[in-house]
Amino acid sequence: MNDFDPRLDLQIQRDVALPPAKIWQAWTTPALLMQWFCPKPLQVVACDIDLRPGGLFRTVMQSPDGKDMPANEGTYLAIEPQRRLVWTNAFGPQFRPQPKPQNEHLGFFFVVDLTLQTLPSNGTRYRAKVMHQNEAAKAAHEAMGFEQGWGLALDQLVALMSQDDKSSSG
Repeated sequence: MNDFDPRLDLQIQRDVALPPAKIWQAWTTPALLMQWFCPKPLQVVACDIDLRPGGLFRTVMQSPDGKDMPANEGTYLAIEPQRRLVWTNAFGPQFRPQPKPQNEHLGFFFVVDLTLQTLPSNGTRYRAKVMHQNEAAKAAHEAMGFEQGWGLALDQLVALMSQDDKSSSG
């Protein structure tokens, strides 16, 4: 599946030492997602997940000084348990078109296509591709620190879910 368009898309792809089930759990359980989803010292203070096509995906982040940021709200487009999760901020729940991005800090619409491929090592090839409607939106997202931010969030996900493995085996 090499559908990456370098003019419009950003992506992070990495092999991680977690099985797809653990990554899926971190992406679909609000209490877990809130612990890793944004790079620290930012934090997620609210999360709603209605895991079905047309269901709500919503997060509220908070700055280190305690200020809540506008909610990031969208809807799920496709769900293939432990393999693929696709969502967008262009639509709200029940696929209602959004008149404009709900979070003015983003200022653009996007679609995230997260794929999890099982590796022979019991690890996962993690790929998060973010598709934008035009080059300006892609450039704006890149300038916000997409690569570093999504990379740090993935590191936090792996650390959290690896810690869970250590505590359950001890």
